[in-house]
Amino acid sequence: ADVRTERLVVLGGSGFVGSAICKAAVSKGIDVVSLSRSGRPSITDSWTDQVNWVSGDVFYVNWDEILLGATAVVSTIGGFGSEEQMKRINGEANVVAVNAASEFGVPKYILISVHDYNLPSFLLQSGYFTGKRKAESEVLSKYPTSGVVFRPGFIYGKRRLDGFEIPLNVIGEPFEKLLSATESFTRPLSALPASDLLLAPPVSVDDLALAVVNAITDDDFFGIFTIEQIKEAAAKVRV
Repeated sequence: ADVRTERLVVLGGSGFVGSAICKAAVSKGIDVVSLSRSGRPSITDSWTDQVNWVSGDVFYVNWDEILLGATAVVSTIGGFGSEEQMKRINGEANVVAVNAASEFGVPKYILISVHDYNLPSFLLQSGYFTGKRKAESEVLSKYPTSGVVFRPGFIYGKRRLDGFEIPLNVIGEPFEKLLSATESFTRPLSALPASDLLLAPPVSVDDLALAVVNAITDDDFFGIFTIEQIKEAAAKVRV
C-alpha cells in the first residue's frame, strides 16, 4: 500500500471551489494548507479545524513557509475585473505560484482553469481567457509530466454568502442531467459559435474537488482534462 503522506497547498482555499477541495482532501486523510487573502472562512463545519488557514497574497507571501513539505499545489486563483486585473489575477498570480512551487521542488501542480469555449476571438482575447491560458502554459512547461489543468465550465454547488447558502445545485444538477439526456439532439448544435456557453455541461463542485484528490494521489495523472474527463476522474475516488 502507498504510505506516502500527501500535503496539499490550496491557493484560494477559502473560496467556493477552494473550500470544496480542502474538504475533500481532508476527508481522504490529506494534510491541507490553504493560502488566501481572507484566511479562514466563516464556515463552522468540523473539517475546517483540520486545515491550516494562512492569510496572505501570492505576490508577497513567504513561499518557504507555505510550501514546506508540500507534495502538491492546487490553484483556484482567478476572477473577473478590469483587463489589467484579470491578466494579473488569472495569469500573473498563477505564474508566480507555479514558479515558486517548481523552484521549491513541489512534485505536482494542479490548476483550475476554464473550459475551452468556442467564443468569438475578440472575447477570447480578454484578460480573463488570456490570463488562464498563460497560467496553463506555465503549468505544463514547468510540470510536463506531473502538471494538471482542469477545464470545467459552470461549476455548481452550494455557495455561501454572508452566512446564507445559495443553492446553485438547484439549477446546475438538473441542467447537467438534462444535457446528458439530450446529448444526441444537442450535438449538431455544438459547432455554432458560442453554443457551448449553454451546451457545455456544468460540473458539480464536489466532483471537481474529487478529481483534484485523484490527481494528487495518482502519479500517472497529468495533462489537460475536459469537463467529461473531470467527471470520470471524480468517479474513481468517489466512495
